[in-house]
Amino acid sequence: MFTGMVLVVCGGVGMGEREHEREHVRVAVVGSGFGGLGAAVRLRREGVTDFVVLERASSVGGTWRDNSYPGCACDVPSHLYSFSFAPNPDWPRTFSGQEHIRAYLEHVTDTFRLRPHIRFDSEVKRMTWNAERLCWDIETSSGSLSADIVVSATGPLSDPKVPDIPGLDSFPGKVFHSARWDHDYDLRGKRVAMVGTGASAIQIVPAVQPEVSRLTLFQRTPPWVMPRVDRAISDAERWLHRQLPFTSQLRRGLLWGIRELQVQAFTKRPNELGFVEQLAKRNMARAIKDPALRAKLTPDYRIGCKRILLSSEYYPALAQPNVDVVASGLAEVRGSTLVAADGSEAEVDAIVFGTGFHVTDMPIAERVVGADGRTLAESWKGGMEALRGACAAGFPNWMTIIGPNTGLGNSSMILMIESQLNYLADFVRQVDVLGGRVALDARPDAVRSWNHRVQERMKRTVWNTGGCTSWYLDASGRNTTIWPGTTAEFRRATRRVDLAEYDVLRAPVAETEKAAGQKAGADA
Repeated sequence: MFTGMVLVVCGGVGMGEREHEREHVRVAVVGSGFGGLGAAVRLRREGVTDFVVLERASSVGGTWRDNSYPGCACDVPSHLYSFSFAPNPDWPRTFSGQEHIRAYLEHVTDTFRLRPHIRFDSEVKRMTWNAERLCWDIETSSGSLSADIVVSATGPLSDPKVPDIPGLDSFPGKVFHSARWDHDYDLRGKRVAMVGTGASAIQIVPAVQPEVSRLTLFQRTPPWVMPRVDRAISDAERWLHRQLPFTSQLRRGLLWGIRELQVQAFTKRPNELGFVEQLAKRNMARAIKDPALRAKLTPDYRIGCKRILLSSEYYPALAQPNVDVVASGLAEVRGSTLVAADGSEAEVDAIVFGTGFHVTDMPIAERVVGADGRTLAESWKGGMEALRGACAAGFPNWMTIIGPNTGLGNSSMILMIESQLNYLADFVRQVDVLGGRVALDARPDAVRSWNHRVQERMKRTVWNTGGCTSWYLDASGRNTTIWPGTTAEFRRATRRVDLAEYDVLRAPVAETEKAAGQKAGADA
């Protein structure tokens, strides 16, 4: 195992370009959210210290750094939305806010001494597989390096998506996405349009409604919303969790178990969700007394087809006199006038887009060039697919965290991330055991087989049969984001790497001896 940072020649000659020395590391991790920080911790636990974390921003946190909009909070209970190896007995609320989750990630960074490995303001511009030397050539905004293994932990909720609305460029007011909130712009007394009704929008609406003069919600599809039973965690509870850590583990286990039991209804028996729909309708009826408004807000698809949203303030905010609900998507912008698809109009001073992210077309895929010279985006043109949600065929020694079909509709993504970290750890072990300069490339037939099994299971899930169009589906209508099973099943599926599912690539003997000589020289 390479444990010290060395300089190697890793960058082939082509188009007249000379070979040049560049920094080389064992592993390069891209992103410093939950996935990237988790990978860094796991690498250190495996004895790998020769790694870097490439972060395009100037601080850690990922989506919990970028999303700082008013009311931003998690819809998964705090004790489940944290690493099992870094429990936090001091969560202030059962559903913690963005500032608390970001502080937790900063704490993890410091506790596990990850900062020396992190390179801030280092956006990855290009990652190219060097087939001759079996490594990745990486170009970043702060310089170049190469790595034996790349762990892409950019996450699916990292690049905001703003729809192409005719006339938007000529809008004279303020425009921003919920994940790029402009805190210098004062919404008080303004006429504000909220475009979208997803998880961010239902938190923003009640947070800004009391301050704005008028709020117009452009709703293309109404969400199913259940109450969020949030409360402050008492000092006594926190003291107990600090003094008796097993109580925190018990709490986490209960939260996990309840959600595991719910999976059957989502994946095998969607019709059993009818009772939950009735609860959601009662939740709406308690706050929305106007029958016309209630009709606008009632979904026409099975609950669970889109992510079930949690809020106890959303419906009460929509019932206020300074709020208008337009049951149609935004179609055009004419100066300060916003025109919906149904022809209704609204004069506004600011537009806030809560229109989601590039999930099935992640921009990072455009920057990864594999063994055959194609980008990952080109390889995934027909839909994302990766072996066990991690490795794509033709992209050796490359792994993604929160990859295709690893998302969840009812539980904590940290559970899935930790399963993938197990897979990463065994991946590194297998490469070391094989010896020499080697790489593992997922076999196309193994990727197809895994993806076929996932898609077959997906056919009867509520996400595919519930009658909605969601961000879970790609442009061809295929569900390439959600895992159609329990987190325990995924944990078992990613416990270890099966070498039969990979082609083992070896560098020529001359290259292996050359790398060994450079390693010996660096150690000397």
